[in-house]
Amino acid sequence: MSDERPERPPSAGLLDALQVRRNAAVGVVTGGVLAVLGYLVRVLELAGPAEGTQSYPVVGPEGWFLILGFVLASATALLVTAALTAATAYRLTRRL
Repeated sequence: MSDERPERPPSAGLLDALQVRRNAAVGVVTGGVLAVLGYLVRVLELAGPAEGTQSYPVVGPEGWFLILGFVLASATALLVTAALTAATAYRLTRRL
């Protein structure tokens, strides 16, 4: 038995072919824009005041909406990146 592991093929070619870097950039921008818009709508009450009374412990409403905005931006970026990469992979397989 040998401790040497077989060489793995470079994955950079696959990442380039699937345009993952471009898709990730589009996803991050999309997620950021959506999160900023959501934050502004809620904090500036552009859609009107929130119904009922809520308590926002520790960081206040702006802090909680900022945290939720980060979660929304991250999830949206991941979803958009995955969808664009899947679409690119589908297009590449159709050409073969």
